Amino acid sequence: MVEGENAKGSNGVLEEEYEPKGGWCQWILTPVYWFKMLANEMHWSFVIGVVVVYGISQGLGGALSRVGTEYYMKDVQKVQPSESQIYTGIMSIPWIVKPLWGLLTDVLPLFGYRRRPYFILAGLLGAVSMLLVSLHEKLHLAFALLSLTAESAGVAIADVTIDACVAQNSISHPSLAADMQSLCALSSSIGALMGFSVSGIFVHQIGPKGVFGLLTIPAGLVFLVGILLHEPHLPNFSYSQVNLKFLDASKAMWMTLKCPDVWRPCLYMYLSIALSLNIHEGLFYWYTDSKGGPSFSQETVGYILSIGSVGSLFGAILYQYVLKDYPFRDLLFWTQLLFGLSGMLDLMLVLRLNLELGIPDYFFIIIDESVSQMIGRLKWMPLLVLSSKLCPSGVEGTFFALLMSIDNVGLLSSSWGGGFLLHILNVTRTDFDDLWLAILIRNILRVSPLCLLFLIARGDPNSSILPSEMLRAKEETETSDTENIELVSLMTSVDGR
Repeated sequence: MVEGENAKGSNGVLEEEYEPKGGWCQWILTPVYWFKMLANEMHWSFVIGVVVVYGISQGLGGALSRVGTEYYMKDVQKVQPSESQIYTGIMSIPWIVKPLWGLLTDVLPLFGYRRRPYFILAGLLGAVSMLLVSLHEKLHLAFALLSLTAESAGVAIADVTIDACVAQNSISHPSLAADMQSLCALSSSIGALMGFSVSGIFVHQIGPKGVFGLLTIPAGLVFLVGILLHEPHLPNFSYSQVNLKFLDASKAMWMTLKCPDVWRPCLYMYLSIALSLNIHEGLFYWYTDSKGGPSFSQETVGYILSIGSVGSLFGAILYQYVLKDYPFRDLLFWTQLLFGLSGMLDLMLVLRLNLELGIPDYFFIIIDESVSQMIGRLKWMPLLVLSSKLCPSGVEGTFFALLMSIDNVGLLSSSWGGGFLLHILNVTRTDFDDLWLAILIRNILRVSPLCLLFLIARGDPNSSILPSEMLRAKEETETSDTENIELVSLMTSVDGR
């Protein structure tokens, strides 16, 4: 691992070392050299872990899980769209308690390792829960929901563990923070593209429960990451100090969170997500309705979502090569504005204005999904980079998980708020008369966070934004024994005593 002046990431010395030397092959070899640079700087097992967790588990597996769950709730459990929206929110609860998983990975090593055992646990939990829901003939809705929530917990544990690795490497290699988030986003987008491309085919051929059986494969690969990941061994860890470390970690997080430079962006992240009401289940039921909607088949739904993933992938590439150096506030203004305007495409589709313009449903919804996914990715990327830069040393996994849980509380609020909106407007499995009104209300609320942009500070996205006393604490912590991070000394430095 390169330290000090050599840790320049994609700038300076490393850029010259790993950059291809022109010619037609430059565009082909640039991603290869980029991966090689990241693997050499952070260790190849870390890059593999990011690809597996973000690309295969969350990207490909998440795509299969999303389409499979939607058809499972609609065709097997036969619930209303507003109820499905609520159940989707319940499945996201393990993502809300991400600080718990992050706190465990930071302060409670198992068998001498901080990260590896939690990947193994996540893989086992996901595999067992998916086997249960796929093999049971007539699983009660409550038990099915419990199994799907357990699978979500497995993905969340793997996510927070790899996030801790990303945050830790972002601290030791600050110039590579944006590159690491780009690696995560690219892996997720490519995985989602592959997953959505085959999801409809699999749902049609083997049914939603068969798709759940396939999800044991991503869970098994997460288990394998736990075996291969390179990290220092802590043979003499004192478990008697765990309670103290939990207390100190909680205190460190609270002291960081109450700083205006930290809580203000956190408040913006929550409100910008919560105000963008999620009414996807209502739209999904309308897409597949044979009377009022376009009556898309299972394969068509998968293809549409896969093309939407191309938009997400393009958004990640656009951020990496064009927008990553722009100030956070400026970038969030334009992405939030475009996010609200893009929702008008849904309104045109439901009102059938596209047919009046001579644009077929399939072609129009491809445009709609691609644009929405691209803008959504561009809106999400600066928030991720901002979150990684808010993490104090020593509890980086826990604090990053706390920030992500704030976002997930926003997603839960958005999902349940959208379900409530669908319910009060009486959007059901067969009645979509007021779906257009739900879309219009959602679009108006999407634009409202523009009034809250003052919560985001202007500044260079490539520099740290933590207060100076926490930066001094970070420097003191990074010079200590990196194989055994002591949270007590971290708290001493933060307190200034």
